[in-house]
Amino acid sequence: MESRNKTRVTEFIIVGFPDLENIEHLLFILLLLTYLLIITGNIVVFSVIRLSPALHSPMYFFISVLSFLEIWYTAVTIPKMLANLIVLKKNISFIGCLLQIYFFQSLGITETLLLTVMAYDRYLAICNPLLYSAIMTSTLSVKLTASCWLCGFLYPVTEIILISKLPFCGPNHIEHIFCDLHPLMSLACTETSLSISVGFALNSSMVMATIIFILFSYIKIIRVILQIQSSEGRQKAFSTCAAHLIVVFLFFGSVSFMYVRLTKSYGVHYDKSLAVVYSVLTPLVNPIIYSLRNKEIRQAIQKIRHQNLPSTQHGAVLQIPLFVD
Repeated sequence: MESRNKTRVTEFIIVGFPDLENIEHLLFILLLLTYLLIITGNIVVFSVIRLSPALHSPMYFFISVLSFLEIWYTAVTIPKMLANLIVLKKNISFIGCLLQIYFFQSLGITETLLLTVMAYDRYLAICNPLLYSAIMTSTLSVKLTASCWLCGFLYPVTEIILISKLPFCGPNHIEHIFCDLHPLMSLACTETSLSISVGFALNSSMVMATIIFILFSYIKIIRVILQIQSSEGRQKAFSTCAAHLIVVFLFFGSVSFMYVRLTKSYGVHYDKSLAVVYSVLTPLVNPIIYSLRNKEIRQAIQKIRHQNLPSTQHGAVLQIPLFVD
């Protein structure tokens, strides 16, 4: 035990993609552009919804919260990933690694719960339209959102405490693109079956419960939509759910394969590739899905853009457009 304490790891090296070292600068540019698109896209969606009175409904409120969440979700990992592409020593402290895992897990769980709440919102709107306004009030929307954030930040505490107590005495190279649960646990110099079992129980219960709830909601929704007589009405009802369903499939699909398992790893390249999907690609497509597929958001963007066009009448001051197509 004494020798272990003397050699206890105080920092880790994030390996990333060593096979791509020759094109790290190109990867840096691509990832930076992607990150800027993620931030810009989600800020645009969030701002448009908050600035447009026509979009002040529970559905759009939840979309704005999702966009706000994605900004912080990507901020936990991508800036460090960018730094690691241009520095020689890709190190992170033990505390920094635990904090990255905690916030990434917390925000991921918050998004899981928020997507579930959004499914419930669509269920009420389509299956109980007469009672929707009475049930899904602004007060309930805020309470549901607050509950998602609160549960998200409390849920992974047990896992983080268990990992923090594991001894790490070398090696200290994390075979991943950022600090994550399974890559870190694979470096522990002791048995980690308890941590893996607890993590599996927590993650599987969360993912399965939310997936079952979402599936149940959409089974009910599809039954109601199929009973609508007009094809235009069915198409409109389906379109209100399509964007949410695409985001659900992308997010839950990648997260389930990564965290709901009883092994430390399925393979280094498998874990890294999957991490790119749920940490970079999914946050990138979310604002695109919600802005390009949603007529109301597109119209709101156009309206705000026209309101901020340069004007030369009455000595008006030149204004820079807030949004672009």
